[in-house]
Amino acid sequence: MRISVFGLGYVGCVSAACLASMGHEVVGVDVNPEKAELISRGLAPVVEERIGELTREVVQDGRLRATTDAVAAVAASDLSLICVGTPSAANGSLSTAFLERVAEQIGRTLDGTRRHTIVFRSTMLPGTCEDLLIPILERASGLKAGTHFGVAVNPEFLREGTSVRDFFDPPKTVIGESDRETGDLVAALYRDLPGEVFRVPIPVAEMTKYADNAFHAVKIGFANEIGAVAQALGIDSHRVMDIFLADRKLNVSPAYLRPGFAFGGSCLPKDLRGLVYAARRADVSVPLLSHVLPANEAHLQRAIDLVIGADRRKVGLFGLSFKPGTDDLRESPLVEMAERLLGKGYDLRIYDANVTLSRLMGANRAYVEQRLPHLADLLTDSAQEVLDHAEVCVVGCKDQAVLDVLTRAGDRPVIDLVRLPDAEQRRAEPGYVGLGW
Repeated sequence: MRISVFGLGYVGCVSAACLASMGHEVVGVDVNPEKAELISRGLAPVVEERIGELTREVVQDGRLRATTDAVAAVAASDLSLICVGTPSAANGSLSTAFLERVAEQIGRTLDGTRRHTIVFRSTMLPGTCEDLLIPILERASGLKAGTHFGVAVNPEFLREGTSVRDFFDPPKTVIGESDRETGDLVAALYRDLPGEVFRVPIPVAEMTKYADNAFHAVKIGFANEIGAVAQALGIDSHRVMDIFLADRKLNVSPAYLRPGFAFGGSCLPKDLRGLVYAARRADVSVPLLSHVLPANEAHLQRAIDLVIGADRRKVGLFGLSFKPGTDDLRESPLVEMAERLLGKGYDLRIYDANVTLSRLMGANRAYVEQRLPHLADLLTDSAQEVLDHAEVCVVGCKDQAVLDVLTRAGDRPVIDLVRLPDAEQRRAEPGYVGLGW
């Protein structure tokens, strides 16, 4: 199948490369010429497990190319996969500006001579597709959705850091379809992949993503609060959760249910705000969901209080991205921690093996430039250099280089946000403290 993928961030880049590796002819589209140029050279614009090799392979084989020309991309494809961002405002409302722009561009390109299918992969609140995007497509094209062109919502369930694996081994496939023919075409994309396929009305597909991410966020918040209480009572929270997770009949899956650091990233905080905002507009009370982000903020503050309690001014921060295995800094709790510590006058040095300032781009770069404009002065490519600087070590990742230098930490206080592999032994050492265990 000939496919155009709009938006070459984490979801778009991975979707484009994976679909191309399955034998499809794919053209990636992005307004950022640097991203298009990177892919054209066989380089992935994001840091992800396996994405570099996969991108190089499919570009060399001629199955993936990239452009900034949306009109040419639509003309050269039968299906357009929309993976642009939907950033949130402070009140939780989502910006649909990028979705509207792409819908307008695609709509103007459609002429009715052949049936084109538009598939929205971006996360958006229920009603966005039918009430906003389809009218834009119909108005711009003069054609009728479900008749002259197909529309579907196909939410992704890709975790940053393991997104290539998740693409080829999805927990499920959800297709919200405007008509049967469209659903058949989208289902054909994933025919050879495992997992149950759900073909549902478009609003159901939109809501599914929010249900998943809200629950993931609730699970993390729940585990972290249990960890905080257990620690206060002198109990190892991970032993408690081992027992909790052994009940596979009444309790939930193990995913995310390990006490650790606060959650962040481009999905969970944004989607929680969006869902709470939508509930508020509908005059529906959601006290649990509306308190998950404050609970997450309280957990972040616990970590900051541990640093303050160490009473040392030179801080070595190991890790900066919102989770291991990615360079995504958007709404990273480690970025927030760094910003607050700098504001309090701490002398900070940072190491993250996946974060290179020159490689950051788009919304990711804009976010860190806003929150940590002096990151270039703080970031180093040497874990040892950070250790040499540090009077107290704050550990937010488990990279091997970090594990190696921590064996030389000596009597420096170590604040563990991720439960290091040797946490059980370290708990008996003076100066070591875990966040929730």
